[in-house]
Amino acid sequence: MAVDQITFQVLQSRLSGIVQEMQDNIFRTGYSTIIRESQDASCMILSAAGDVVGENVVLPLHVSALPEVVRAILRDYGDDVCPGDAFITNHPYLAGVTHSIDMAVVTPVFYNNKLIAFCASIAHKSDLGGMVPGTGSSSAREIFQEGIQYPPVKYMHHGAVVKEVDAILRANSRTPDLIMGDIRGQVGTARLGEQRLFALADRYGVDAVTDTFAEAEVRTEERVRQTIAGWKDGSVEGEMYVDNDGIVLDRPIKYHVKITKTGRNIMFDFSGSGDQTLGPLNILPPVVRGCCFFAMTAMIDPALPKNGGLARVVEMKFRDGSVLHPKFPAPTNTYMASATAVTEALLQALSKLVPNRQTAGTGGVGGLMIGGKDDNGKAFVQYEIVGSAYGARTGKDGVSGTSVLLDNARTAPIEVLESEFPTRVRRFELIRDSGGPGQFRGGLGIRREYEILAPEVQFSLRGGKHTNPAHGLEGGSPGGTGACIINPGGGDKEKHMPGRFGGLYLQRGDVIRLEKSGGGGIGRVSDRPFDLLVGDVLDGYVSVDAAVRNYGVDAVKLQAAVDAWRGASKNAEPAAPQRKGSK
Repeated sequence: MAVDQITFQVLQSRLSGIVQEMQDNIFRTGYSTIIRESQDASCMILSAAGDVVGENVVLPLHVSALPEVVRAILRDYGDDVCPGDAFITNHPYLAGVTHSIDMAVVTPVFYNNKLIAFCASIAHKSDLGGMVPGTGSSSAREIFQEGIQYPPVKYMHHGAVVKEVDAILRANSRTPDLIMGDIRGQVGTARLGEQRLFALADRYGVDAVTDTFAEAEVRTEERVRQTIAGWKDGSVEGEMYVDNDGIVLDRPIKYHVKITKTGRNIMFDFSGSGDQTLGPLNILPPVVRGCCFFAMTAMIDPALPKNGGLARVVEMKFRDGSVLHPKFPAPTNTYMASATAVTEALLQALSKLVPNRQTAGTGGVGGLMIGGKDDNGKAFVQYEIVGSAYGARTGKDGVSGTSVLLDNARTAPIEVLESEFPTRVRRFELIRDSGGPGQFRGGLGIRREYEILAPEVQFSLRGGKHTNPAHGLEGGSPGGTGACIINPGGGDKEKHMPGRFGGLYLQRGDVIRLEKSGGGGIGRVSDRPFDLLVGDVLDGYVSVDAAVRNYGVDAVKLQAAVDAWRGASKNAEPAAPQRKGSK
């Protein structure tokens, strides 16, 4: 290694800091709420060959997508990659992007006329055309119904915007100003990364920087291989299901993995997964690779670098024409439901190799889109990512009302939504009794209720776990199922919707109630300490009736303990019920 140990560590820290600065910049410059508030975007630095060398992961699946994007650019453009260029793409098949509602922006970094790196980001777009406002229709049957598809193309050439590409982008969005503002924010973020890399190379030398890239990958690969060498050899399997694909509503979709660990090597075989779907649940191998990265990181160390070294360890096998290796032009826009199911299957299987790393099922992920025109005739698209709950973990309760697993996006604040869109949020709360009972309880799901204030809108949902709840482990029970109800309590106007659909027309005054599933429990309910149940009731997480019904405790004893604590708290500040093992 040409760079000494101290310089290596300094450069590693500087690279992480550069990416963090890029990440902060993209959120501050975001025009749309999906980037500015929900933070659905990731930034990275990649080597000249397209390997991740600098990251500060927000959304794990982007780590496996951006290398594919860079390699697609090198494949399509070869030597025609120039200083000042900026490339865009949103194509899952031609560039490995997660789904076509995500836009990748990539700029090459030249130092003394030599290509040394790429600065890149992927960010969700509020609307890129397609069947419904927000683009992501759960009723899409082919990728062409999921908005315009951009293969890797130059958005800027030698520092100047390519006018024709800019015009096409604008012409294919219901919210062009938001789209262009976000894309230009991504370009600016990449330019910031370039300037920071120039300064790094000026100070330490370009060879030291590129040698650090290579050495970091070698170290990560060796660390991962040494860790898995300590796991027992053999094959383990995991399997999960998603309710349906949004088209065929009575057919669950299977996600299966067989993991074979031999010495320092590990193979992930997904051949047993179900066939590709008519609806947009399909995902492509780069996304599945990101699921493997996430699961391996969870089993080894949350701080494990997600660079090209990790990618060298993960070997995968697929069956062509399956939901995880679909044939073009199968739709892909609701990919997160599939990615979450794959990840849960991976964690289920890996926990058989790595003791004390169990987690019960999560409440799932999903987004909603409400789009139309306000009273002034201005087009809008309200796109939200809505969290749910973690299942119980080894030795701990699940976490309530949060983003889960691969989805680190934030739930948008009510104040922002009501100030920018013609909707009123009538309720936002945790759903009591939605966490799966067990020695360690699953987290609680979220209930959110919206009133439409525009003349007419289209509503689309990318949810799930309405019929297949979050699973429990070791005697723990499943979490409560999710629901989507239009005009709840409205008599003939009340309508129960499936977990995913696209383009439902609603009128002013209509109400949407969205309920997300709770997490599953771990362990026998009889092993849950009585004090924890008292605390659950006091916190409003579990009702007295549910505690009696699900845990078999004496109703009189429980109510007396709750009343005693409440009565004592009026006069003094008593010690809270023991919450060990709970979060």
